[in-house]
Amino acid sequence: MGEPDIHLCLPPARQSQVVVVGRHEEILNAALEIASTHGFEGVHMRAVAARAGTAASSLYRHFSSKTHLLVTVLAREFERLDAEFDWCTDEFTPRQRWAQLTARLHQRWLDEPALTDAVVRAFVVADAGAADAVQCAVGAIEDMFARALGGPAPAALERHLAGLIADIWLANLTAVISGRVNPAEARERIDRAVGQLLAALPSTDIR
Repeated sequence: MGEPDIHLCLPPARQSQVVVVGRHEEILNAALEIASTHGFEGVHMRAVAARAGTAASSLYRHFSSKTHLLVTVLAREFERLDAEFDWCTDEFTPRQRWAQLTARLHQRWLDEPALTDAVVRAFVVADAGAADAVQCAVGAIEDMFARALGGPAPAALERHLAGLIADIWLANLTAVISGRVNPAEARERIDRAVGQLLAALPSTDIR
């Protein structure tokens, strides 16, 4: 006898919720695949719907615009990165944790320039319709930064620093996608600016 379908064991309302969440993830996966190859300009809602195996009307019930969709992809990528490693582990010092997190972020955006182009452009031009997704993305990266610096329960100082560092990253990635600096220059600028910010603090301020 085959294994029972777990969805059939759920109440109807729960079954519907599972289907919606599953469809949501399929759409995000499709958008990620297209953006990773074609960048911001290459992402079209109908193409995403076709890749996800759903109707365009269904796609728009989940995401109001391309920018809303791509900023949500960005937020999910931050959440996935957070799940890769315990960025606040006591096994490493705050500066060691910070170095690991920074190296991983640099690796991701340098290895995937088309995806970086897509999600950063979407973040920069996002309108009110994507406000919740923007806040989710900002919250995810700032929380990761804060915990890397301050441990599981970062204080106000670490959270303030995390916000400043997130702004430094966004400014430099925006400069890359606009062609004002190349990726190597952006990485050097990010590392220098963040290094100066942290070096100006007494060592006891970063726990």
